[in-house]
Amino acid sequence: MGERSARNPSLENLVVLVGDWDMDLSGASFLPNPDDKVLGHVGFKWIEGGALLLMRQGEAPPPSPPQARWVIGRDEASPDYKVLYFDGRGVSRIYEMSFGDGLWKLWRNTPDFSQRFEGRLSEDHDTVMAHWEKSLDGESWEHDFNVIYRRRK
Repeated sequence: MGERSARNPSLENLVVLVGDWDMDLSGASFLPNPDDKVLGHVGFKWIEGGALLLMRQGEAPPPSPPQARWVIGRDEASPDYKVLYFDGRGVSRIYEMSFGDGLWKLWRNTPDFSQRFEGRLSEDHDTVMAHWEKSLDGESWEHDFNVIYRRRK
């Protein structure tokens, strides 16, 4: 089978994420001091000839966030995306994702640990201001951490 010559049209909305980003993680209960800030790098690139979008995180040594990979795809019949996640701690998850009108959301609902993410893309598409929340019962939610992505120039 030949290599694809065009990106997956069901992922076209995500073209604004492609590139390299600096990441600031803060306000995290899992850090030694909640006022600490952890800096990292995130890169989004097309893989498999544009069929899927790959996010790579944590290429820097600690204390940067753990190395993680997200593979993002979408069923063309559904408005939402699927994100396959794996990180350097051995954690493997599948998230639902929506992206449009400057609002980026991810969520995962499981009986023992649910998560949700909400980020706002700036008008110039160079900054994402976001936060993660977590729930141990799927009903009571608490702040997990803040994250800011800034596009590298």
